[in-house]
Amino acid sequence: MEKTEISTVLTRPVVSEFLGTLLLVFFAVGSAVLAGEYIGTFGIALAFGFTMVALAYALGPVSGSQLNPAVTLGMLLVRRITLRTAAEYWIAQVVGGIVGAALLFLVAKQVPGLQTHASFGTNGWGDRSAVHLNLGGAFVAEMVMTFLLVYVWLAVTHKVAVIGFGGLGIGLALATVHLIGIPLDGTSVNPARSIGPALFAGGAAITQLWLFIVAPLIGGALAAAVHQVTHPPHEPFLIADEGMPHDAPTEPHEPI
Repeated sequence: MEKTEISTVLTRPVVSEFLGTLLLVFFAVGSAVLAGEYIGTFGIALAFGFTMVALAYALGPVSGSQLNPAVTLGMLLVRRITLRTAAEYWIAQVVGGIVGAALLFLVAKQVPGLQTHASFGTNGWGDRSAVHLNLGGAFVAEMVMTFLLVYVWLAVTHKVAVIGFGGLGIGLALATVHLIGIPLDGTSVNPARSIGPALFAGGAAITQLWLFIVAPLIGGALAAAVHQVTHPPHEPFLIADEGMPHDAPTEPHEPI
């Protein structure tokens, strides 16, 4: 395989993660920012779930459509991707989330009377929580919700999973955690989803951001540990990995 061809193959999954996270933030977080008062908690949860399902089937064959640093950490810990791939995905996801938030901010600024400095689809606890959840409660909630999401993600992309239904399972899990988490802290379960909006909202959204980075990553790591116990190890087959020998045959990745 030519060097340029190898570079293209390795870059394509990174671009996929960037694009997917951008679209996830713009459409899913956008449902809360632009249409939250019309569709309510249930509608926002469905928007996150439906967006994830669509992106899973659209980008899954390219990169696995992880779009979440916690999911990528889980994939790394169960040894389905290498550290290099994980690092590239993390960068792409965070940058994609910031660009998605920037585009959403530009649209929101064109809506008369819409406030973008107060919440802008960000996460928070205390006075920034609809139920005034405290810091400890928010930390535990984010860990548990992310645990469910990442555990389901790892399970439905496992070798013995039913091929073709993974995207639906992931979307349902994401919608479920939003149904319970939106009143608590706005639901993060994804550091890349939280970083971008917080940068544009400013203030307390930034000072509280650390929790929505740390807790989801811990939840993802715990999910990987439990998955190793409940599911036998296997070779990766759904995720692009630069560790594949250059002379190995390249086949389209199966849909999740």
